[in-house]
Amino acid sequence: MLQTKAGRRILHGVVLGVLLLNLAIGAKVYSESDANSTVNDPHANLDLFVNVLERVRRDYVDGGELTYEDLVHGALRGMIGMLDPHSEFMPPTRYTHLMDDTEGRFGGVGVHINIQDSYLTVLAPMEDTPAYEAGVMSGDRIVKIEGKNARNISMPEAMDKLRGKPGSKVTMTLFRPSTRKDIEVTLKRALIKVATVKDIDNQRKFTVDENKIGYVRLTQFGEATARDLEEALRKLELEDMKGLVLDLRHNPGGLLDQAIKVCEKFLAKGEPIVTTEGRRENAKHEASGRNARPELPLVVLVNRFSASASEIVAGCLRDNDRAKIVGEKTFGKGSVQKILPINGQQGAALRLTTAKYYTPSHQVIHGKGIEPHHEVKFSREDEELLFLRRTPGGLKMVPDNRREDVEKFVDPQLAKAMELLVGKKQLQAKTKPEEGKPEEKEKEQEPQKKEADSKPEKKEKPVEKPETKEEPKKESKPKSEAKDDNKPADKPE
Repeated sequence: MLQTKAGRRILHGVVLGVLLLNLAIGAKVYSESDANSTVNDPHANLDLFVNVLERVRRDYVDGGELTYEDLVHGALRGMIGMLDPHSEFMPPTRYTHLMDDTEGRFGGVGVHINIQDSYLTVLAPMEDTPAYEAGVMSGDRIVKIEGKNARNISMPEAMDKLRGKPGSKVTMTLFRPSTRKDIEVTLKRALIKVATVKDIDNQRKFTVDENKIGYVRLTQFGEATARDLEEALRKLELEDMKGLVLDLRHNPGGLLDQAIKVCEKFLAKGEPIVTTEGRRENAKHEASGRNARPELPLVVLVNRFSASASEIVAGCLRDNDRAKIVGEKTFGKGSVQKILPINGQQGAALRLTTAKYYTPSHQVIHGKGIEPHHEVKFSREDEELLFLRRTPGGLKMVPDNRREDVEKFVDPQLAKAMELLVGKKQLQAKTKPEEGKPEEKEKEQEPQKKEADSKPEKKEKPVEKPETKEEPKKESKPKSEAKDDNKPADKPE
């Protein structure tokens, strides 16, 4: 009897222990699930948001000056801004600014900016704008706007402060890394009309050089870029263009569809351009083959300020073995932003990162950039000299003792591009053809073919060789640079 009672007590104890253990486990699971449901419960979190909103309105010292719109817009900017540097909530004025950008007309100072290393940094000044003419340069950091610290300012706030009515003024303090000095500039806002396709002299004449090499520079990818590029290429083809330099340096990007159309001008039908991969959809873009020039010898120039759409073009032409890339590794901005208008909000919209770009070989651009085939470094001083050469009245911005440096500056990246094109197609200068051939023979190492072609001319070559031996390389490069030196003098007219 006692054994039976003792057994029952033990059994009851075990059962009770199991029940208590189950209760403890159940409580823990319930607690975790309740926490998870709270984290993902929109109603609970909206209640939190409303409570904070009302508390700010009621207790904040200057809460009476705040509207609900101010607070909600501020909250949305913070929420979207925490996602990545390129997503943003755009109130109506900011959305209008963006539309003006893509259409190529707006009131402002004319700078492309981005957050780089936590600093508001100039990616590129837009040419023929107040910022460009005042000497604002790529890489300058905007440290103050109207005397207020711009270190922690957001992109939308910066855009709002820099944009404004044409004729109004804004003062900025810039830190220039090359000189380690602050520069204060006061700019008069203007109606910015952006020409995105330019020739070597910042104009739209588009002529070939003595080697029949054309040059086109894309300053950004706007709504008319592909159309204007087609016009430029046709002008060059009328002059019997044999090769092309496509300059994407300091190009901060722009519209995806324009980048695709630019690539199509150099690719055969069906060749891959870019893929976009996101959570909701993936897309693969291929060349249509319309108005294409798949055989035109091509070199693309890039630098560390070439970003976004510029990198799509460079990566596409590199992976298709369609062009040689010369310069420096690009910026590394390879994400897709969609503009999503918000219904019923009087023109407000979201710019939201929805996908990433991948080159035809499925290499990610974002955070990595595009590596050139031929790396040609550009110092800060080189960039400044190139900028001054391109700027109308650039010589007036430098002291007398530096003007000679500007006038004699040779763009090493452009020189490399010309060398590749001239060597590849065995092109020679019309005025002094004998200068080009000896170099081409050494580079291409085709002695047997050229011996047969050059035998009848063998008697004349001893006379020519002394000229080429004196300055074989300096003769051809200064020649093309001399052309550059003269043209800026014509630009102010």
